[in-house]
Amino acid sequence: MSQTSVTDAATARRIAALALPALVVLAAEPLYVLVDTAVVGHLGRVPLAALAVGGTVMTLTAWLGTVLAYGITGRAARRYGSGDRAAAVAEGVQASWLALAVGLLVAVGMQLGGGALARTLAGGGGDVADVAGAAAQWLRIAALGAPGLLVAAAGNGWLRGIQDTRRPLLFVLAPNLLSALLCPLLVYPAGLGLAGSAVANAAAQTLSGGLFAAALVRERVSLRPRPELIRQQLVLSRDLLVRGLAFQASFLSATAVAARFGAAAVGAHQIALQLWFFTALLLDALAIAAQSLIGAALGAGDAAGARALARRFALLGAVCGVAFAVLIAAGAGVVPGWFSSDPQVRDQAMVAWPWFVAMQPLAGVVFALDGVLIGAGDTRYLRNLTIVAALGGFLPAIWLAYGLDLGLGGIWAGLTLFVVIRLAALLLRLRSGGWAVVGAVRS
Repeated sequence: MSQTSVTDAATARRIAALALPALVVLAAEPLYVLVDTAVVGHLGRVPLAALAVGGTVMTLTAWLGTVLAYGITGRAARRYGSGDRAAAVAEGVQASWLALAVGLLVAVGMQLGGGALARTLAGGGGDVADVAGAAAQWLRIAALGAPGLLVAAAGNGWLRGIQDTRRPLLFVLAPNLLSALLCPLLVYPAGLGLAGSAVANAAAQTLSGGLFAAALVRERVSLRPRPELIRQQLVLSRDLLVRGLAFQASFLSATAVAARFGAAAVGAHQIALQLWFFTALLLDALAIAAQSLIGAALGAGDAAGARALARRFALLGAVCGVAFAVLIAAGAGVVPGWFSSDPQVRDQAMVAWPWFVAMQPLAGVVFALDGVLIGAGDTRYLRNLTIVAALGGFLPAIWLAYGLDLGLGGIWAGLTLFVVIRLAALLLRLRSGGWAVVGAVRS
């Protein structure tokens, strides 16, 4: 076997060793939410609606944690790649302080304003008062787990940065499994009802955060807050947060436009969009591996190695995207029926389906290169690119689709344009090499 083949095989093993555990960690929370929904759903429509309202707020909190985790992975990986493991862990200490502060703000904020927020989100339906009251109760309890939730997100970030995938897997899976067992017991035999779901949720998040915090203590590094380092992390998280908000605004607008084409169109759009989010979740595991390995290579001063890794990740992303496209195309006549028995909804889903299939190979490369640039700390470029692609491509395209009455096909053509613009810009950035800045810290 040639030396190149040995190197390629070793690289593939390193990518798999990071991506596969990351995939399990990413899937743990959505799977627990499904279990929680199934348990609460048997209490009736008001508790289920309350869970939907309260869960939206906690999902947003979890998204903030993901932003923090992605930012810290690249920074910790650079320190680790430069040979300074202690500095990499120190990044985790400061990220954990930041996460704890934000988590406490969320927890306190929900005790003070949870009722008003629940009433705002619950809308004006016939059961609005009951739903709002139940949602407020659920939020106040569940928000007590916010500090643990965000500390766990920071822990995922720094541990991925030092190439440790075993502990995050244990620290996330074990509490979620415990909570999945605890939830039905508290809801039914213990008689807590909806509140039992919130207690199980908060307990799992607090336990998970505690495990990650204990891992930091065992590293025997200084646990003192360092405001300057926290400020640097905030700048990085800010860019990723703005990028994420551009995504949120784009997808909310797409749903608003779909709703204007009728109930069948928006129902079909929701089916395709949730499946799109699911494939994105799977591809995020590859992006997380890219964040860790690219950051470590640049931290070690190996710009050539980082560029070679970036090309490898782009190729892997394309392969995964093609595989998803084949599966989605094969399921065209079956999958929409899993989500709706309405023939009009299924017909509308078939309008979006060709665009959904065609996007997969392109999106596979885009997600992989997003991970490459996050690992390189090139978040300002990603932020600006997402804003330009949203304001200059996606949003004008979908509102034009509304104006010209192009239906769901126009919306998904706009989404495809969004992906194409990002793909072109990411490939140009990859080719330029301007992202591959070496050193323990990106200036």
